[in-house]
Amino acid sequence: METPLPLPAEEVVEPAAPVLDQQLLDLYLHKLSMEQHLIKGLAAGLLAAAVGGVAWAAVTVATGYQIGYMAVAVGFLVGYAIRTMGQGIDKVFGVLGAVLALFGCVLGNFLSTTGFIAQELNMGYVETLLALDYSLLPEIMAETFSPMDALFYGIALYQGYKLSFRQISQEELLANASAPVSA
Repeated sequence: METPLPLPAEEVVEPAAPVLDQQLLDLYLHKLSMEQHLIKGLAAGLLAAAVGGVAWAAVTVATGYQIGYMAVAVGFLVGYAIRTMGQGIDKVFGVLGAVLALFGCVLGNFLSTTGFIAQELNMGYVETLLALDYSLLPEIMAETFSPMDALFYGIALYQGYKLSFRQISQEELLANASAPVSA
């Protein structure tokens, strides 16, 4: 009996990997830059920072503890708001996110301190805000600042920066900037 000869293996042809065309990529990035909304991103980020700061203060005063994760939440909230409303791809959106995240953190600490002062003096919150000697604010904030705050502020800054940019998927990039594949 004869042994059958092995059949030649079929050649598997891998499809060519898509190649980004620099000119198409530049055109697509220009299109995305024209869709950016810095003012909307600023407004949304400022609102998110204020909401985050108030939430931070409410949680801190209610529990009697400053929870560092509130800074992380503020950074996330600010970055997400700027990304959603600003649709930015330029560096300015990240810088805006970092600055507003820091603002939200400082606001949260300030409002928390004000809440504790109001409790201590048995005054209303708004009454305390109106009676506060704001010339003492830097001293009060420095007194209540801890090294751990710096760590969480840093995380908030990073998140505010990183999350503020529009997300562009690889599929979206390939669909809009790939060179036609030649046969």
